[in-house]
Amino acid sequence: MSKRAFFFKMISSSLMRRRSRMLVALLAIAVGATILSGLVTIYYDVPRQMGAEFRNYGANMVFLASSTEAEITEESIENAKELIDPGNLVGVAPFRYLSLQIREQPIQAAGTDLEGVKATSPYWHIDGEWPAADGDLLLGKKIADHMRLGPGDVIEVVYATEEDKETEGGMTEAPSMDMMITGILETGGSEEEYIYLSLEDMETLTGTPGKMDVVELSVSADRDELQQYADTITEQIPEINARLVKRVTESESQVLTKLQALVLLVTIVVLVLTMICVATTMTAVVTERRREIGLRKALGASDGSIIGEFMGEGLLLGGIGGLIGSGLGFAFAQFVSTHVFSSSITFQMWLLPLTVIASVLVTGLACLAPVRSATEIDPALVLKGE
Repeated sequence: MSKRAFFFKMISSSLMRRRSRMLVALLAIAVGATILSGLVTIYYDVPRQMGAEFRNYGANMVFLASSTEAEITEESIENAKELIDPGNLVGVAPFRYLSLQIREQPIQAAGTDLEGVKATSPYWHIDGEWPAADGDLLLGKKIADHMRLGPGDVIEVVYATEEDKETEGGMTEAPSMDMMITGILETGGSEEEYIYLSLEDMETLTGTPGKMDVVELSVSADRDELQQYADTITEQIPEINARLVKRVTESESQVLTKLQALVLLVTIVVLVLTMICVATTMTAVVTERRREIGLRKALGASDGSIIGEFMGEGLLLGGIGGLIGSGLGFAFAQFVSTHVFSSSITFQMWLLPLTVIASVLVTGLACLAPVRSATEIDPALVLKGE
């Protein structure tokens, strides 16, 4: 039998002889490794999870015209979108605002890409259906209540310009369209004071494509990456001034910072408690084996061999506990992610060696004090029974 194999057999036999105590130490290490693996997984994945949650609260970037003379066109929007990683771009919704008339009353209207709005503003609640065909529109709740309109009603929408005024020959006929209300928009905000129709319907009604007043974007990225996107777009697309929506990006950044700090603090506390438990167990083991250690030293065993045996036992427990904790940690992280964020996570292979190494290091540090006390045992005193 080789020296290495004999050493492994010796420490494994020693562990088996003290199964109850060693199981307590192994349980402590496994729990610590589970929390470490689970929280590191959450820490690593939480920006993506939180980012997805914050996308439900609206756009986090907007495009404005860089000057009063500049116009945001579909071409400039497409050029700007190419500067954003497609995997990070959740949705884009351009808006063109005009004053229209319903029942001879002026109403603020917004022409937009309604499919894009679904992605950038998932918090919109529609009583009815989203517009799906030409001639469909959404009506803000405040307007609907004021005019007593609801889904299924057909209304005449008029685009009256300054040229459409009374002349000697009578009233110039303003462009108009009969449109169907498919849904009532409820947000609790200013959106309820508008009507929403497609850009194509607005172009048909006005006879001109017109320029976009603002473009809302939902981008899955942290604040620094968002700012980099905004700076690049502003620099390379002359007619666009890209800005971040501070109320969304700042809130997301603050929540992420506090949550990650909490995860880090909990991880440190759990590892410290694991060290205390392992150190206590190993101290008890050393106390139980005082006569054995004294006898070995009296027979000529060196401090190095005693240190090697105890450290070998501790490090073996750390490795086994780390392996167990890696699997349980992923299950723990999956449970948290599913029940808190309603989405699953993928296993990160690099966490397996990281958890094992961390468990071995923590166990090794916890064993230093008990092992030192083992080397300080005086064989003469122990064998005399003192």
